[in-house]
This record gives sequence, C-alpha cells and structure tokens, in this order.
Amino acid sequence: MSGTLTHITANLALAWGAGAMVGFERSYNGRAAGFRTHSLVALASASVMIISYVAVLSPGYAVATLRLDPTRLAQGVMTGIGFLGAGVIFKEGVSVQGLTTAACIWATAGMGMLFGLGLWAPGAMTLVGILVTLTAMRWVEGRFPWRVYALAVFRFHAPLAPTEAELETLLGRHDVSLGELSYRLVQDGEVFEYQGSIETRRDGAFRELAERLRTLPGLIGYELSRISK
Repeated sequence: MSGTLTHITANLALAWGAGAMVGFERSYNGRAAGFRTHSLVALASASVMIISYVAVLSPGYAVATLRLDPTRLAQGVMTGIGFLGAGVIFKEGVSVQGLTTAACIWATAGMGMLFGLGLWAPGAMTLVGILVTLTAMRWVEGRFPWRVYALAVFRFHAPLAPTEAELETLLGRHDVSLGELSYRLVQDGEVFEYQGSIETRRDGAFRELAERLRTLPGLIGYELSRISK
C-alpha cells in the first residue's frame, strides 16, 4: 500500500510541476489561463487517470470488482478540457485571440494524463515539446518574414477622394499593398469610402502608414484593424 501511495504521489507531483512550468510561460506572457490554471489542469488530468489503475478507492474495496477503461476516462477529460479551452478564445475586431492558450491547455491535459498513468518519459517529452513550441518557436516566428494583414477603411471628402491608383501609390510608399476593394458613397454623397484588405512584409509599415494618414488632405477618418496570423 505504501509503495502504491508513493507512486501516486510521484505521478501527481510530476504532473502538477510540469503543468506549473507550462503555466508560468503563459502567465509571463500575460495570458488569461496561466500558472494556476495549467497546474490544475495537469493535476486534475493525472488524478483522473490514476483512477483507471488504482482500485483501492476505499478500505476493503475488492480489486477484482473494479473495471475502468482508461480510454473512456481520457475521452471524458478531453471533452471537459474542450469547454475550458473554448473559454479562453475570444474575438477582438477581426482577430481571434486565445487559440494558442486553448491548444496549450489541451496539450497540458494530455501531459497530465501521461504522468497520471506513470508514463514519466512520454510525459517529460510532451512537456519539452510544449515549452519548445511556446518559447523557441516564438523566437523563430518573430524572425520569419511573415506577411502582416489588416482590414482597412478610408473615408474621404468626396470631392477630394483619391483614385484607386493614387491610393495604391500612397500605400506603396510604405511597403503596403492593397487587396480587393469595396467602394461606398455615404452621407448624401459627401463621403467616399474605400474598404478592403492590405498587407505588408514589414511589421512597422502599418504604424508608418497611420502616421502619414493623419496629415493626408481630404481624409475624414480611417481604420486599420490588424488581422492575426
């Protein structure tokens, strides 16, 4: 009995510690689900999986009478984690935020189940994979020449509105290219509006463009809503 309890304690401690390490990275980067959330997810997942092979639920309980399928328990854990992950995903403008944290919670649950089953080596490899994905790949992603997209709206006084070619020339000076455009004339023909997508390969290009638009003659207002990758 003491050996079983020692094994359970080790499994729970490893799961809890591994979840805390992943959660620390999330908290450090200001994510909603952070240190405590990931610790609890890993700990709860491990505790559920421990039930699948430890039959001593109460004194005198017969081992032979207990038949629990670990795959069903794992399925139940992942179903519950799906609801938790959905809670950290939210839409902000045209961007969807929280997808990485939701995936991280899901991966942490799987890692916790591995530790709960006593599969320490696979659990440790999963932990390394999660941390490498969240840290090293963040560094790599920041150095790739990604395309940056935004939804753009430009509103001009109708008599002073530039042509599409003139607008493209203005954007091109800041390394910004224009995608498909929509056109609208509103306020009894006083305001002409361009709406479409823009893209650039330079992360600071939209900031420079915004500064230039502030001084553009005839411009009433603009919106540059960056779209997450």
